[in-house]
Amino acid sequence: MGRAIDIALDMVRERKAEYKRSGVGYYQPWIFLITDGAPTDSWQEAARRAQQEMEANTLTLFAVGVAGADMEVLNQLTPRTLKLDGLRFRELFIWLSQSQKRVSGSRPGDQTALPPVNFAAPITS
Repeated sequence: MGRAIDIALDMVRERKAEYKRSGVGYYQPWIFLITDGAPTDSWQEAARRAQQEMEANTLTLFAVGVAGADMEVLNQLTPRTLKLDGLRFRELFIWLSQSQKRVSGSRPGDQTALPPVNFAAPITS
């Protein structure tokens, strides 16, 4: 998980640099992590990097845990942690698509209201 987050952060940084070199405006990137387990590698440094980016408002990290996910770790990665309700992947991806439609219909830098989440279950300790 840590390596995957590091790769995603590097990919986002490279793409943003490419857009800047080309003079292309862009929306705040999203990284979407879906997991059914726990990290099998060191993830703390990747979490620190992601948190720095989120605090600087340069990206948004969503973490979705499915059955068996270590929700405590996901909560340490991002405040945007959700637990999938059963197998509601269809609803998850519809929400993601609708969210991106709303964002792409706005101007870069605008705050955009996302649709209500209808795929998540309450997170219990």
